[in-house]
Amino acid sequence: MEKAKIAYRTELYCTIPIFNDPIHGHIELHPLLVKIIDTPQFQRLRHLKQLGTKYLVYPGASHTRFDHSIGVAYLAGRLVKNLLENQPELNITNQDILCVQIAALCHDLGYGPFSHLFHGMFIPEHEDASVQMFHCMRKKNGLDKEMEQYGLNLDEDILFIEELIKGYKTSDNQWSMKGRTEDKSFLYEIVANKLNGIDVDKWDYFARDCHHLGIPKGFDHQRLLKSARVCKVVQRNHICFRDKVADNVYDMFHTRYTLHRQALQHKIGYIIDVKIKDALVLADDKLMPDCKISDAIYDMLAYSRLTDHIFDQILNQSDSNPDLAEAKGILNDIVNRRLPNFFRSYLTSLFIQVLDMGFGEVGKEPMENVHFYSKNEPNKAFKMEKYQVSRLKPKKFNEFLVRVYYSKTDASYQEVQQKAEEWFHAWCEKNDFIDFKSSDDSGNSALIVMYYLCCLCVCPFTFSALL
Repeated sequence: MEKAKIAYRTELYCTIPIFNDPIHGHIELHPLLVKIIDTPQFQRLRHLKQLGTKYLVYPGASHTRFDHSIGVAYLAGRLVKNLLENQPELNITNQDILCVQIAALCHDLGYGPFSHLFHGMFIPEHEDASVQMFHCMRKKNGLDKEMEQYGLNLDEDILFIEELIKGYKTSDNQWSMKGRTEDKSFLYEIVANKLNGIDVDKWDYFARDCHHLGIPKGFDHQRLLKSARVCKVVQRNHICFRDKVADNVYDMFHTRYTLHRQALQHKIGYIIDVKIKDALVLADDKLMPDCKISDAIYDMLAYSRLTDHIFDQILNQSDSNPDLAEAKGILNDIVNRRLPNFFRSYLTSLFIQVLDMGFGEVGKEPMENVHFYSKNEPNKAFKMEKYQVSRLKPKKFNEFLVRVYYSKTDASYQEVQQKAEEWFHAWCEKNDFIDFKSSDDSGNSALIVMYYLCCLCVCPFTFSALL
């Protein structure tokens, strides 16, 4: 083991590869991480766009899961090393650091074509697929031997990496993790924080998505990273933040809302998603000779061949292939910007989409599970009430966006809009939401109704309700 530790230190400081990243600048990664990056399973992420089809709406949104995963691994290393430097009593080992960075690097391996579009359609959770792809990558590239050379205990550390990728709520009463003991519960909050949603995955994708979308980023992840500290909360170690950065935490959650409101849930992007989904369903058993697209998740080698290139594979099919003609026609419409005056032929001309958008988990104060510490008592964790941060913070942190899509462009449009508004008000009354006609803060919620016209006559009117 001592020899392995020496190898870790020697390799780490003598042959550190440097990556030039547009978000984090020049970053250094451990040689084992580079070995993982150089595998075909990881290189596949170069061909999966981070924001799926949004590049067809926002020209700059062409960054990939490859860029993002490297950024997350870098931030994970910085955070855990910052904790080690400031709190040596936590007994963070080199193996802990390496496992956290590997999990951060591999957390998105399981995404399919167009990211969340495929994830929501063919696989329940991408984390499970990420774990399967990680195991496939290990076996196909002989990574276990490399891991052992850098001091990892495969029986213990592989399980730890798997748990980190899946993420677990560290506030559960009984400690059920097998990879690390309860005293290192804070390590499970770095990559996928199921307790309060503050983790390096979000720090990177908020910064990266804002950069490429041209949307201003409203928070400073560097400030949060520097102020992070482990404190006892109900007899368990959790990552807490300095009380003076509470505003920055709110800004982080607001950035999440802004990204979803302006880009990730864009109304035209949704139309394109529906069209591509239809094309994939039509091509499901016709594109891949050895298995269906929907069955590829059960074979990681087949799944590793599925990338965003599937769009061009269908689009460039020969006209002599009648099986894919309909799917090809749908994608041709997208390429030629012939966005539909309908959604699906088997639906009626009226379609309603209800989205929930907010700062965090629906119906909850985003800071509910965030703990802070003060300068005078750095080891004492406490919660901050909203009024302690600012009295100007909103009372509600979630809204429903109700989109009514209507396909016809004839004179019936205005009649349908009027009917849709009537139904919407009835829906508000049925669900105890306050109608916009009676703005009264004494009720359970406040409602704002907005609607606008879309020149494509695809989304003629949109309503939103604040909860």
